[in-house]
Amino acid sequence: MAALEEKVAYLKGLCEGMDVDTEKGEGKLLAKIIEVLGDMAEEIACMNEDYEELQAQVDEIDEDLGFVEEDLYGDDEDEDGCDCGCCDFDCEDIKCPNCGEEIYLDSDVLDLDDDVFVCPACGHEIELECDCYDDDFEDEE
Repeated sequence: MAALEEKVAYLKGLCEGMDVDTEKGEGKLLAKIIEVLGDMAEEIACMNEDYEELQAQVDEIDEDLGFVEEDLYGDDEDEDGCDCGCCDFDCEDIKCPNCGEEIYLDSDVLDLDDDVFVCPACGHEIELECDCYDDDFEDEE
């Protein structure tokens, strides 16, 4: 942003070099405009410094979050999935074939006695073709 401040300084010097009367008429207006431009250039420079500081903090947070995600989820994404091999979807979440909404299955939401789950987004009945849900959720209780 130094270039902007340099340009304002150039305008100020040009105005002074032209012996513009800054006490009357257009000269006074021109001087005030240059003064406001200088204030704006300083404010923009301060905002850029703040932005760069915030960006560095966001980058740090993003990196820390990456470490937390790696600790929580590990490298193997299939670890939480179905081990029986009969499912075409992950036992943690499925996609509704009707509306495409991603649904996260939970033992509190899933009726363990029924092999049908109702999509909360569109109401479409999704047939669960795997007995591993019952086994997995009963083991957790």
